[in-house]
Amino acid sequence: MSTRQPRSGFLVTWCVALIVGLALSVVAGHAREPSRIEVTTATGRHPLTIEWASTPSERERGLMGRKTLPEGHGMLFDFGDEEPVYFWMKNTPLSLDMIFIKADGTTSRIEKRTTPFSEALIPGGAPVRYVLELVGGSADRIGLRPGDHFAIPAR
Repeated sequence: MSTRQPRSGFLVTWCVALIVGLALSVVAGHAREPSRIEVTTATGRHPLTIEWASTPSERERGLMGRKTLPEGHGMLFDFGDEEPVYFWMKNTPLSLDMIFIKADGTTSRIEKRTTPFSEALIPGGAPVRYVLELVGGSADRIGLRPGDHFAIPAR
């Protein structure tokens, strides 16, 4: 008696596993799928590649544990509506620039070169819809100032 699975059964099992795997990767990867945004400063237009953090769990996790982040890449936290926000650097080994952005894309406040692993609260100041985290020093590199405008696509 053979213990081999018939070839057609193997093919069906393999196809089902492939389809389920692809579906799970699409669902799991959706939140981390990179997007492009652009900011206009006195030094010109600067495209940025961002990961979205839109759900409570994505916003809670943020960039915690990340040891590297390429220049021109960041994470954009979307709160859906303007609200007061506070951040901290607990479990975050990178120094970051935190850019607090109004719903219309206007930069409200910038916290430059945060302290890694700090539990000190970083206030957003006025209510904001978005917070963009970039590698520390990025805001200075592109000449970002309060009042500069981000073009953020609707999600």
